[in-house]
Amino acid sequence: MIQRICGGMAAVTAFVFLSFPSFAADSTLSGGDTAWILTSTALVLFMTLPGLALFYGGLVRSNNVLSVLMHCFAIACMASVIWLIGGYALAFGDGGGAQAWIGGAEKWFLLGIGPDTLSGSIPEILFVAFQMTFAIITPALIVGAYVERIRFSAVMLFSGLWLIFVYAPVCHWVWGGGWLADLGVMDFAGGIVVHVTAGTSALLLAKVLGGRRGFPKELRPPHNPGMTMIGAAMLWVGWFGFNAGSALAADGSASMAMFVTHISAATASLTWAFLEWRRFGKASLVGIVTGMVAGLATITPASGFVGPIGALCIGLAAGVVCHFAVEWVKQKIQIDDSLDVFAVHGVGGALGTLLTAFFAAASLGGMGLAEGTTMGSQFGVQVLGVVAVLVWSVVVSFIIIKITEATVGLRMSDEDEIEGLDIVAHGERGYDL
Repeated sequence: MIQRICGGMAAVTAFVFLSFPSFAADSTLSGGDTAWILTSTALVLFMTLPGLALFYGGLVRSNNVLSVLMHCFAIACMASVIWLIGGYALAFGDGGGAQAWIGGAEKWFLLGIGPDTLSGSIPEILFVAFQMTFAIITPALIVGAYVERIRFSAVMLFSGLWLIFVYAPVCHWVWGGGWLADLGVMDFAGGIVVHVTAGTSALLLAKVLGGRRGFPKELRPPHNPGMTMIGAAMLWVGWFGFNAGSALAADGSASMAMFVTHISAATASLTWAFLEWRRFGKASLVGIVTGMVAGLATITPASGFVGPIGALCIGLAAGVVCHFAVEWVKQKIQIDDSLDVFAVHGVGGALGTLLTAFFAAASLGGMGLAEGTTMGSQFGVQVLGVVAVLVWSVVVSFIIIKITEATVGLRMSDEDEIEGLDIVAHGERGYDL
């Protein structure tokens, strides 16, 4: 079956590769493209610092808010250094005989990359920086699964190893010329690479770590929903760099990606709020902004392939499916994925990846599938991509979790958890009341 899929997906593979100038034939510098990707790079970093930090920070108890900000900030610093040393080479380097699975070592420490080295129509060092911001936010997303109870040393060790052994290989598979790219998987801006990897790994880590004290019946509500909304608004704006920037050009593809990103976020927000109102009689601020993030995560893999109709439908699906996924994780299987990383990002990313196979079709307002490709054959490739990455993320993350547990430990003591991570782990308080 895989051979039949491969035969029908050659043209789609070429189309997907055009999204990444490392594989494009054009070698003329474009000032417009360069300016846009410079802006997009700043926007994606803005998603983590301060967007994600404030979004997560408002959702925890007041005596843990600084720990969440610290986690996001420290991961951003560490991921940047890892990306320089070898992360970029593993994700986008030439792997030679192992090209299908991992990049090579020729670009470790970014050797051979200078200000005049081009990657398509932009400087390659800019492409390195843009992709670095993706490597920063992906492990930072996992922070939401383990807040209020994890050791800071465990955060750093797990995140560093995870970036090298989970994120970099999957990034290579999909965007760096690996085996999923050869099959023609469609993931414009990270539904698989970012959201499926982070979401599934987060659920596993939350399961191994165990729930917060009082879970699931005696948890305190978010200490500052206003802070969460401010962070969410920053995520919404920053996501334009995430999705529209992935066109790696200032063109119509980027314009459409930006528009459909906005429509999906708005639709999912309204859908989530409506469901809360119908089920509980009130629509909450935390609920509507969580719906927004679900809409953004779900449109991410489809953003360069679908049109406004697809965005509307994907946003609606995201609001419904992710809303009930939150309840399923916490109430049915009772895993304390504290800030709903799996339900919003993992489920949303997978859902958007699968729906891309349908809404990319020209008949549904999309940019069109490759000649000779049917929705069914493309859907098969999308399923294969999601399942393969899910399995890889779970297996490798479990090994990393066990290494972390055996070396620095995972969980704070009960006494430290009651006191709060702010003062215990960092010697500071978020509020002097």
